[in-house]
Order: sequence, then C-alpha cells, then structure tokens
Amino acid sequence: MLQEESDLSLIIAQIVQKLKGSNLYAQLERQAWASLQRPEIKLESLKEDIKEFFKISGWEKKLQNAVYSELSVFPLPSHPAAPPEHLKEPLVYMRKAQGSWEKRILKSLNSMCTELSIPLARKRPVGEQKELLNKWNEMGTDEPDLSLFRPVYAPKDFLEVLINLRNPNYENGDSLSFRTHLGLIQVPLKVKDIPELKEFFVELGLTTGQLGIDDSTQVPPELFENEHVRIGQKVLAEQDSAAAQQYVRQGSPTALRAELWALILNISSQPEDILYYEQLKTNVIQHDLLVDSLIYKDVKLTASNDDYYFVFEDYLYQVLLCFSRDTSVLGHFAYSSASPPKSYIRGKLGLEEYAVFYPPNGVIPFHGFSMYVAPLCFLYHEPSKLYQIFREMYVRFFFRLHSISSHPSGIVSLCLLFETLLQTYLPQLFYHLREIGAQPLRISFKWMVRAFSGYLATDQLLLLWDRILGYNSLEILAVSTGNESTSSQITWVYPSPGTSDSEFTLPQFSYL
Repeated sequence: MLQEESDLSLIIAQIVQKLKGSNLYAQLERQAWASLQRPEIKLESLKEDIKEFFKISGWEKKLQNAVYSELSVFPLPSHPAAPPEHLKEPLVYMRKAQGSWEKRILKSLNSMCTELSIPLARKRPVGEQKELLNKWNEMGTDEPDLSLFRPVYAPKDFLEVLINLRNPNYENGDSLSFRTHLGLIQVPLKVKDIPELKEFFVELGLTTGQLGIDDSTQVPPELFENEHVRIGQKVLAEQDSAAAQQYVRQGSPTALRAELWALILNISSQPEDILYYEQLKTNVIQHDLLVDSLIYKDVKLTASNDDYYFVFEDYLYQVLLCFSRDTSVLGHFAYSSASPPKSYIRGKLGLEEYAVFYPPNGVIPFHGFSMYVAPLCFLYHEPSKLYQIFREMYVRFFFRLHSISSHPSGIVSLCLLFETLLQTYLPQLFYHLREIGAQPLRISFKWMVRAFSGYLATDQLLLLWDRILGYNSLEILAVSTGNESTSSQITWVYPSPGTSDSEFTLPQFSYL
C-alpha cells in the first residue's frame, strides 16, 4: 500500500513538473490573475472560487486533458532501487541488442557520408535558401539526383536482427512452452492469450456495434450510425480526451475523426504552435542535412508510388523535413529503449562538450518511414496541425515499431504475439507456410512495421488506427495481422468475456 502511494506521489510530482514548463501552465496562471478582478472571487474563499472559475470557464477541462495526455505516455512505475536505464528498457539483453543495432545504423550512415563526400549538415547559400522558400509548397516538382543515396535500412534488415535476438538465460533452457514455439522470434516474453485479448478488447465484442464494419448487432446500421454520430458530437462538445478515447474504440465517423484524434492527442492549434512550426521551417530553409536526402528518397520510393498518397507528396516533405529538426522529439527517448545518435564538431571527436544530436530530433528515417505521415494527410490539411498530430502519434506509438524492447506494444512483442496466435489457432496455415519455406512473419512483418500504412485501403486503415488510439496500444496490429491473409472480408468482432474460444473471431482485413 505504501509503495503504491509512493509511486502515485512520484507520478504526480513528475507530471506537475512537466506541466509547469508548458504553455498551458502560463495560460492558467494568467487566467488566475485575471479572475481576481471578478466580483464573485472572494478573498476568504479564494482557492475554491478560482477552482470554480476554472471549471465554469473550461480551463479545468483543458488541465484534465493535459494530465490525461501525460498519463497516456508515462512509463510504468518501476522499483525505486532500479537504475535509470530500467525506465528505458528493463531487460539487459534488449538494451544491448538495441545498442548494437544503433551502431549498425550509424555505420551505414557514416559510410554513405564517406562514399559520397557529403557532410552531415551544411548551411545553405543565400540563393539556395531563397529558391527552397519559393518552392516550399511544391517541393514534389523538384527532381534531385538521388540515385547514389540508399535507405539506411529496410524492415527486412530489422527483422533479421529480431530473428537473431536471444535471451542468454534461456540459451540452454528446456522450457517446454518456449521450445514448442516454432516461429522466428525466439525470446521468452509474456504476450496476451485469447482470453486476455477478449478482456482487453471487450468493446469489440459481438454485442457492440462497430462503425464502418460488418457487425452482428440487431440494430439497423443506419440507426446505429446516426446514434453513434450524435454521441461523437456530444463528446466533442464536452472536449473530454478520456471520453473521446473510449468513443473511438467503436470507430470514428469520417466527419468527426480529425477533431476526435486531435482531442485524444491533446492537440490544439494555438498561435505559439504555428510559430514553432514556422521556426522549424526556417531551420529547414537555412540548413541542409544528409537525412533530407534520405527523406526525399523514401517519399519517392513509397508514397509517391502509392495510388492513395501520391497527391500528398508536398505535405510529406514539409512535415518530415520539419520533424527532423524538432528537438522536442528527443523527450520520447526517456521512455524508449533507443538513444539519439551523437555527432561531433569537426576536429572535436570524443569531446562531449562539442557533441550534438544528429539529426536534431534523434530519429534516422528508414525505408517506409514517410508512410507514418501519409494517412494523416487525409484528415489534416493545415501543415502545422498535420505536423503536430504526426509528432504526437510518433512519440506515443510509432517509435515502438522500429526499436528493440520488451514493451507489450514493441515490435518484438507484436511479432511474438502474431506467431503465437497463428500457431495456436491456425496451426494448419502456420505449418503449411513453414513447409513451403514462407515463414508467416517474413510476410507480415512489413505490415506491422508500417502499422499497415500502404497495405490497407485508407478507410480501413483509419478504422484500425482508431483502435490504436482508443486502446492506447499497438497490440491490435498483431491480432489484425493474424488473419490478414485468411479472409477477404472485414469481420472485426470479438465476443464478450465468457464466450468460448471456438466462438472467438479474430479481426480480419483485406487490402485487395
């Protein structure tokens, strides 16, 4: 009991400390001072009166949303005696594997630098700055020679690293359940079984209506949709992040999705947010980074060739180039197993006082990275708002898809969950694929790494991402993957707890 109280006190203290550095804190402070001029604020009941003023004026709800947003990304409490690196990743062998993978990425980046005789960063000449500024909204028309550039790595390279991942404590173990796992991922992590998944995804039950999919409720679809839209409008009117997160578990109406996602992620386009985006844009105009060419190359190889996303090519360049300069993204490394790469000023190698993070956001793009942004372009047409949404989606979810960790939403756990479910509940398919030399994970890995972006039709993809936001978890990706190739029909339904496993239907998607 005392330990729980101590953990809670620590979480509260850390959230308060973080909020004190936010724009919201300054706004609340200004509002509190301004409220002192109001006649209903009495000196003898000052504290209660200001609280009531915040409640009536809507500032209390904004504060609640900010706290809820922080709790959504806050790392789970660890033992007080645990070293700081345990917040990033509790398992030593996972930390070592991630460290080795990062060295490999940096080696690839440095070798490209050396081969092409290109610096990691340079200041653009004035003429080049003016040219880039003039074509900022039509960068897709530019055709730079990128033939010598190559992606630092692709999902298949990352998969090979995960396949070779081993827990040294189990190297010679004889655990029956571990040894009978015939998939490619050979690490003993705890993943959910079917009963646990049914309990976790309870809102996807057979008795609950699902917007945009084939459900089995007795209510006519048009009546359900009308009622669901009405509730969604009420949630938006209340401006409650927690209610919005619960609501999108049943799917989000197309007309309300953009506002609902922004509410869940606690994103509001304030003047200071637009100014911050413009500052990032200025940094892009002034300085050229090697990763800019990697971004150009990735967009050209992926989104530009996609029937759904090629029209958003300019948006993708704008968002991703600004993202690479955003140092606020570095904050997510406090709860990520990854660490931001460091570079040194020329001639000062090894001297920490001359070290800088490279790129400034600490994230080196890989093949397919731009596909995290592309679906969001359907929802947000104002660049600064689009940028804020993507950045928040990345630091909450997407970073876990390309880093090695034991987190339940990490890519290692997702791969293991997928293979376990497939081997247990679709054994004939699993063994058949193994027999013909087509390991299921080698087929599905790229789907999960991209969160299905580019593999599902956009309307289905956005319904899937509704559930990611609704459950604050990426585990739905592994469950969806389990039936990706077994059906051409969306059945995305779950029975209520208590239903037998034989009646349990996994989510099924088709991108045909």
